Amino acid sequence: MNKIFIIIHREFLTRVRKKSFIIMTLLGPVLFASFMTAPVWFATMEDEDVRHIAVLDSSRLFFNMIPETEHFKFSYDFPNVRDSLAYLKQHLAKSKYSGVLYIPPYVAYVPSGVEFYSDRQPPVNLSMHMANALEKIIEREKLSAHHIENLDDILRSVKTNIKIRIFRLSGGGTEKESHSGLNMVVACISALLIYMFVFLFGAQVMRGVIEEKTGRIVEVIISSVKPFQLMMGKVVGIALTGLTQFVIWIVLTLILVMAAQWIFLPQLTDEALQQAGNRQTIGALADNIPVREVSEKTAEMMSMLQSINFDVIIGCFLFFFIGGYLLYASLFAAVGSAVDSETDTQQFMLPITVPLFVAMAVMFSAVQNPDGTLAFWFSVIPFTSPIVMMARISFGVPYWELFLSMTVLAVTFIGAILLSGKIYRTGILIYGKKPTWRELWKWLTYKR
Repeated sequence: MNKIFIIIHREFLTRVRKKSFIIMTLLGPVLFASFMTAPVWFATMEDEDVRHIAVLDSSRLFFNMIPETEHFKFSYDFPNVRDSLAYLKQHLAKSKYSGVLYIPPYVAYVPSGVEFYSDRQPPVNLSMHMANALEKIIEREKLSAHHIENLDDILRSVKTNIKIRIFRLSGGGTEKESHSGLNMVVACISALLIYMFVFLFGAQVMRGVIEEKTGRIVEVIISSVKPFQLMMGKVVGIALTGLTQFVIWIVLTLILVMAAQWIFLPQLTDEALQQAGNRQTIGALADNIPVREVSEKTAEMMSMLQSINFDVIIGCFLFFFIGGYLLYASLFAAVGSAVDSETDTQQFMLPITVPLFVAMAVMFSAVQNPDGTLAFWFSVIPFTSPIVMMARISFGVPYWELFLSMTVLAVTFIGAILLSGKIYRTGILIYGKKPTWRELWKWLTYKR
């Protein structure tokens, strides 16, 4: 056992001292934080270009009706629609207009007849702005045809946004609110992280074994330790390296995200937060929409976060990461010991990688129907359970299913380590020969 600890210590220190490890450990959080904050930051940046749109309205229902904004201006003075359309389509690049909006006379009956011409791709918010304005105008015209008065008041009164609150009932009759959107985000992130780390660090085990074998270093090491001890030390040492890097990534990513939000994104001051939480202040500022929205959004976000059992998710993530890694890392180590170069690993890699790809495919089905038959069985099968089960946990999984999945995974990775050890102790000292599946079976059945 002391020899295994020595190998673990060597593998860990050797890898954490590498420049590539230090660079990726520092660069990873920057990339993760950028992916999380950049879309929000770019979304807050307004387009400074002013776009002039020529509106060719054959129906004459929309004259001066599309509201203008700071960046969108509309011109309607085109008496001859057909001639103007033909001329602008031909000379649009030389005109002052960024695009041409053509509204046919039958737009109320064929909404898809509206056409927009531009010499470059228009921004999405421009097309949405024009479509929403035309929809509201047509709705008003249709209501006016039925001689309905006070259209604006009626439209505001009939507009209704339905939000269905979902509650999960336990066996004792207690209820707990569930938020599907947040659950899906947590599920996908957890499953993707397990897939990424299992594949990444498992491949590192295989490359490390191949490097030691081709460099003939393993011959010296084997004289002092048993092959199984060498394999276990390498697998566990790289696992500790991965966990160390993962923890550093989480801490640094959170720090960078908080710093980026504070620097680049508008933040609420302590005074605004206190006002938002003060009922008297909110009551006095009943007409202040931003304050009410802040209060409602803050309460909704807190409720959503409280519905997620992060203790269970983090604990299960660590278990399924370690279990999945030990299972696949032992298989990667066996493949690395059987070949002399990475190019020879292709024939043995397919049976290892296919279950991972299948698990990723099933994961998308599991987040849509976490209690389905497909999700259940693939969360029990040990080669797919680390990914699929993590996709289900945030939605709530019965404890007996969770324990069943953990037990099967634990038994399987112990068996895989023992079987891989048999291949490892034979293949690690064989050079210059490409093994076949039949030879691997012989190595498994050797009795020593």
